[in-house]
Amino acid sequence: MRPAPQWPLPRVFAHRCGGALAPENTLSGLRIAAALGFRAVEFDVMLSGDGTPWLIHDETLERTTNAAGRVCDTADAALQRVDAGSFQHRAFAGEPLPTFDAAARLCLELGLMANVEIKPAAGFEAVTGEVVARRILELWQGAPLPLVSSFSEAALEAARRVAPPLPLGYLWVSPPADWQRRLDALGGYSLHCAAGKLDDSILGAARAGGVPVLCYTVNERTAAQSLLARGVAAVFSDRIDTLIGL
Repeated sequence: MRPAPQWPLPRVFAHRCGGALAPENTLSGLRIAAALGFRAVEFDVMLSGDGTPWLIHDETLERTTNAAGRVCDTADAALQRVDAGSFQHRAFAGEPLPTFDAAARLCLELGLMANVEIKPAAGFEAVTGEVVARRILELWQGAPLPLVSSFSEAALEAARRVAPPLPLGYLWVSPPADWQRRLDALGGYSLHCAAGKLDDSILGAARAGGVPVLCYTVNERTAAQSLLARGVAAVFSDRIDTLIGL
């Protein structure tokens, strides 16, 4: 039995909270996605040096904040002082790096469905999967659970061990030949891959097996329409403004 989301799978997820319209993986992104009428968001979660889950994509802080160093070596107290908005635009100056708890609570407040991507630092795959999965069960207690995905098989296996009800999505750039076997072994729900690496044989096998296929990162309306017409269940987009009403 594949645990599935307890909500209808949306056609569009705002990539990294709000896509190109806000600093990635921030609360501002969540608010913008909701304001534009989108009901689903995706974001990345990594552990700090204190073992706390935070929203950030890279293993280091330099690209998206005014700080430096490895996230897994940085204490919570230091992450609380980070500016995660100025790199996008001065209008977002002072935007904080959000904890996973803060993002989860805002998603629930705004009625946003979530795809939580476990993004472990190297060497922290299993522990990140465990911490994030346990926290999800606590934060979404009594509410429909989010979809949880990762490129890390170890992280997904750890999440499954500690939280059997979670719907899991296996992430690949290009699905390997044995993707079905690996997804089945995990008890996974969905297949996630790069839009440009998806062929009809994969789609056909997924359809036959009842596996939803989700594609990233789709920023043009015609491309999104084409993928959905081919049978893709949902797309992740940085340009959600071009996909309104899709």
